[in-house]
Amino acid sequence: MTLKFTRLAFIFLLIFAMAAGFIYVIYDLTVVDAESYVIQSAGSVATVETIPSARGAILDRNGTLLASDRTVYSVTISRSRLLEESLEDRNSIVLSLIRAAIDNGIDYNDSFPVTMSAPFQYTALRTERQESRLAKFLERYHVDPDISAPDLMSWMRKHYDISFTTSSEDARRIIGVRYELELRIVINTTDYVFASDVPVDFVTYIKEERLSPVSVTVATKREYHTDYARHILGTVGYISKEFLDAHPDEGYTINSIVGKSGAESGFEEYLRGIDGSVRTYRDKNGNVTDIEMISEPKAGGNVYLTIDSSLQKSTEDALSTGIAQLNTDRDNEELAKAIEENREPRTLEHAEGGAAVVVKVGTGEVLSMASYPDYDVSMWNRAVQGTYEPGSTFKMVTALAGLNMHKITPETRIYDEGEFTEYKEYFYTPRCWIYPGSHGSLDVIGALENSCNYFFYQVADDTGITAIANTAAEFGFGQKSGIELDENIGVVASRESKREILNDGWYDADTLQAGIGQSIHQFNPLQIANYCATIATGGKRYSATILDYVTTADYSATLVDKQPELVHIIDDSEGYFPIIQKGMEAVAKTGTARSAFRGFPISVACKTGTVQSDSTSVNNAVFVCYAPADNPEIAIAVVVEKGGSGSSLTTIAKDILTAYFSTVSERETVPYENTPVR
Repeated sequence: MTLKFTRLAFIFLLIFAMAAGFIYVIYDLTVVDAESYVIQSAGSVATVETIPSARGAILDRNGTLLASDRTVYSVTISRSRLLEESLEDRNSIVLSLIRAAIDNGIDYNDSFPVTMSAPFQYTALRTERQESRLAKFLERYHVDPDISAPDLMSWMRKHYDISFTTSSEDARRIIGVRYELELRIVINTTDYVFASDVPVDFVTYIKEERLSPVSVTVATKREYHTDYARHILGTVGYISKEFLDAHPDEGYTINSIVGKSGAESGFEEYLRGIDGSVRTYRDKNGNVTDIEMISEPKAGGNVYLTIDSSLQKSTEDALSTGIAQLNTDRDNEELAKAIEENREPRTLEHAEGGAAVVVKVGTGEVLSMASYPDYDVSMWNRAVQGTYEPGSTFKMVTALAGLNMHKITPETRIYDEGEFTEYKEYFYTPRCWIYPGSHGSLDVIGALENSCNYFFYQVADDTGITAIANTAAEFGFGQKSGIELDENIGVVASRESKREILNDGWYDADTLQAGIGQSIHQFNPLQIANYCATIATGGKRYSATILDYVTTADYSATLVDKQPELVHIIDDSEGYFPIIQKGMEAVAKTGTARSAFRGFPISVACKTGTVQSDSTSVNNAVFVCYAPADNPEIAIAVVVEKGGSGSSLTTIAKDILTAYFSTVSERETVPYENTPVR
């Protein structure tokens, strides 16, 4: 009982002491020191400022750093503090800052469209934006819009109360900055930043000089540590109103930097940090008297891609080099013909662009993805946004559809008669590419090996477009692949899609063309690569992805660990996939790609594709393969606009295969030091 009473007494005394403490603090604030606190608060101005958070890093599958944030310092000038009555030497402060910037080799922002020295003239290279802004400024102050540059300078000197003892050059410098500050009010835009990304020495100078209207802000700048994969990595930029409206409760502000394209956009939810905020108190002279942390910034997570940066480099190089060589060979062939025929060489169409994609068989992971020409903000990523007719690389779909519908068997043989005359009465007789020759009698393996159009005209005609379109859909054509990038899903040729796109009916001729990968088929190169990988697995289609895993900002823990996602299994209860695979192996050994892979140390299963165009244009070229043929690891799709023929792309694919199967020691990887152990 005594012990219990003692505990209760202790608790009571503790509560009493805490209450007494609170009463004393309140009394002190409201009675004893009330006057001093009022005086202090009256002379203090508090502003709340954002502390930008660091965006997470992007790394490749081996830990090579691809993109990261770097801390940068920017110098800003507060117009309101500069114009305070207590500040009498405002022009001297501005000039001191400018001179310090010049002495330190720092470029500061000055868009006033007048030359920097007398005799003053309007700058010859002024932009429309500069002219428009100056016009609005002059309108605001009712100044003649046709005022001469010298007269404008005189007006500006009076407007900003610049002493007559100040030289014309220094006056021009002061005017440039004062104009920028005032212009922000006139056009109602973002605050003026005097200089961005300044060195620490300049920051130190500003702190030491205590220039009250001048402050240093800390921000981050996105840096990319590779010249490759830019179309995959994407870009960042200021948030759009549409994005801000769509994410009202996620902590974004009008000044937020967000992913605009590529992985930066696709993984925004992981990469973005949460900004912090701080309250800064200043006295009447603008000096900082206190800083109160409201909330600390929280850095974003780090995203590891499935991309192998070394293979990415090899893929991009192989594609660009291969396209350049195609064009050179084409020109040389034309020159040789012109010499032989005693005429001037014609100007030929060149291959204009293309894409190459490498996916890991059995996982859907994208190991590399090249788009040519090289990345540019005005262009699109051809690997996922460009769509193309697949040409003869589609013939495996037609073969499987015919087999599953029992229109042919693995043993069925069809004789290539050169011209397909089934619809001759309608004046439609499509030809095999070898016409007037013939491939003779072929089974499905031989038809794939020799890419016999006649064989697939017959199979398509017997099978029908519905079964062909349904089989194409099972391979993922005309659907989202799962990739985290903006994707054009394309279209599978069918009665419905033709009616929707062309507002036209379906004809038997359409079925024949669709059967050899033409008609209105449009697929992106990633879909084509994933289709090839699905064949390699015997019908298992995986969702495509470039996400490997995500870690916390300090790399200490894994937040997301992306696992392979099997999205569909094509029924192969009758065992037709091995037939298709043997046909693709035959293409590399004895078929249309035999010359390219003769003596190649890795077994390859492949298919060439040539997309016929009108007589005035060069054909598009498509090539797919997987390797090793007996134990597939990767699948590749290469598409080149105006590439000529699929067989012409084998060099590109071989270079990629060689790069992939090279030893790890030969690959260029620079693991990031903070890579976690998973």
